[in-house]
Amino acid sequence: MSAAAPKLGLAGGLAKAFINSKLTPLLIIVSILLGVGAAVILPREEEPQIKVPMVDIMVSMPGASAAEVERRVSSPIERLLWEIEGVEYVYSTSQTGRAMVIVRFKVGEDVERSLVKLHQKLMGNADKIPPGASAPLVKARSIDDVPILALTFHSRRYDHQELRRVAAEVEAQVKRTADVSETKLIGGLRRQIRVHLDPIALASRNLGPGDAWMAALAANHQARVGAFTAHDQDVIVEAGGFFADAADVGATVVGVYGDVPVHLRDVATIEDAAEDVAQYVFFGQGAARGGGAEQPAVTLSVAKRPGTNAIVVADAVLAQVRRLQGTVIPADVEVTITRNYGETSAEKSNELLLHMAIAVVSVSLLVLVMLGWRESLVVAIAIPSTLALTLLVFYLVGYTLNRITLFALIFSIGILVDDAIVVVENMVRHRDLPENRGRSLREVAITAVAEVGNPTILATLAVIGAIVPMAAVGGLMGPYMRPIPVGASAAMAFSLLIAFVVTPWAAARLLGGGAAHAHAETESRLTRAYRWIMRRLVTRAAWRWGFFAVIGALLAGAIALVPTRAVLVKMLPFDNKSELDVIVNMPEDASLERTAAVAREIAAAIRDQPEVLDYQVYVGTASPFTFNGLVRHYDMRRGAAVADVQINLLPKHARSAQSHDIARRIRPLVVAVAKKYGARTAVVEVPPGPPVLQT
Repeated sequence: MSAAAPKLGLAGGLAKAFINSKLTPLLIIVSILLGVGAAVILPREEEPQIKVPMVDIMVSMPGASAAEVERRVSSPIERLLWEIEGVEYVYSTSQTGRAMVIVRFKVGEDVERSLVKLHQKLMGNADKIPPGASAPLVKARSIDDVPILALTFHSRRYDHQELRRVAAEVEAQVKRTADVSETKLIGGLRRQIRVHLDPIALASRNLGPGDAWMAALAANHQARVGAFTAHDQDVIVEAGGFFADAADVGATVVGVYGDVPVHLRDVATIEDAAEDVAQYVFFGQGAARGGGAEQPAVTLSVAKRPGTNAIVVADAVLAQVRRLQGTVIPADVEVTITRNYGETSAEKSNELLLHMAIAVVSVSLLVLVMLGWRESLVVAIAIPSTLALTLLVFYLVGYTLNRITLFALIFSIGILVDDAIVVVENMVRHRDLPENRGRSLREVAITAVAEVGNPTILATLAVIGAIVPMAAVGGLMGPYMRPIPVGASAAMAFSLLIAFVVTPWAAARLLGGGAAHAHAETESRLTRAYRWIMRRLVTRAAWRWGFFAVIGALLAGAIALVPTRAVLVKMLPFDNKSELDVIVNMPEDASLERTAAVAREIAAAIRDQPEVLDYQVYVGTASPFTFNGLVRHYDMRRGAAVADVQINLLPKHARSAQSHDIARRIRPLVVAVAKKYGARTAVVEVPPGPPVLQT
């Protein structure tokens, strides 16, 4: 009886089915094309999308103290919110006359359903609103609220009011750009018609301030009062009209005295001016640009719609602004880009793609040195196919191309080639065996794949099993880091299939024919060295225990690095960003001008640092917030006692110092100024991972 044919198993069966198939090269081409298409279509962002329902509930209660607001508004709302299923955290802030309650639902909760449940709970308990309190204002928050672009308008010639008018015209045009979501103007003074009543003039005409006020309100009104047909046309009749300028306001009739109408201009002084100053924004250049005097400024921040490409949206807005220069934007008004997450997203993604290409080439060169150029080509074919299919998975799952998804691809390269290397190395070994002389390389390949198939499957599943639990991490870190286990697991699964399908097909055509068996009898130096070491480790106890001692010493030394603080352990490394923020909190009774003086003095102490490109001082209002500021609600900072100093650094390739080192360097300068005026300050860096409420 002839010996039974060896069982091929799953791996051998796949290799046998595809090693001669004309579909195999088509599968390679299609997989690469799908991956390229996914890479082009995938939106590019700097940070991954985190969908965590977070809602602000704001209630005003004029005249109530902070303690009363907490007792009658904040605490009852908190108790109601804890009744909603899926709520993870509830925070509240009570101030004189107002309260804000922040509710955060668990990660994975549907945003729309969470909002519906919240509205139903609040509306169902509307009868419990205390007298004097307003109805709750509900505002949902998401990562898409973070501005991707900030344009600062500044000039030596124009003041805050004139800059606001220019920026408002630009904002109206930018709003029309595709995929632009929320825009916001920060700083400047709005136009305002001021009416200064003359008490003597009013009294001499038997009028009071209330008469003038009610008359002005009634006059600033326009309504349709009817229609008629004339000359075969329908004519609409409208009465009244809205105020257009100070003259219209002054022409308002506020009463009659001595059968003579009394106009508002007769009893008041009317001027077309700016609103009362409640905020300041200044722009200054740092040492990297030669410094200079600070200028009045207005900042326009732009956010994008969910799921859109930050690079495309930012480029479209900047192109629109360039078209407006010289027409809407005067020549002596400068527009400085003080934030461009589209540019940083492109820079980060291009840098990571470059590193991914370097990793692919490095792995191929390593195989070239260890096995040969033909074998390296076989392995190199497997890498782009696997990465392309992983990109397709990212697209189908709904991820964007950001630093976490690209890190997942780079992380995968080191492990996804393992399967192909194992298969190729075993093919080479079988090809060089004396008993396989005369056999075709395709038969040898099928046998070699079948031999290592089950161990390779087991090893791949073990790696996937070690990575997948990372997807179960809770909190904000879970969805933030989830692309890594998803991408790495998908890459490992695809690499296994490609190792059994594509690698045998490529090896049968690239490793050479029967002539390759001629030099099969000799072992390489590396193999002989490995055999020499392993023989002594297995047969000699002294070698064996010495090896264990060395491994134990190395392990103990590695562990000792942590308690001795020779190596600092943290979740993520510091990110080398090009922006920093200084948060300034003055005593509650500080005036706006006092706060502005302190903030500008802090900025003056910082701007001499060689890495500072420019800076903006925001007094009485908040600077354009980051993802970190979104969670910490920095955007809601208002009042005469608060200020922000936003610092823009040179691009990281143009400076040697890391942003964290620069932050540590400027912190003593900030503290020195703050101590003089009793201010509380914080130098805020953009965290490398998801934001937290306190760091």
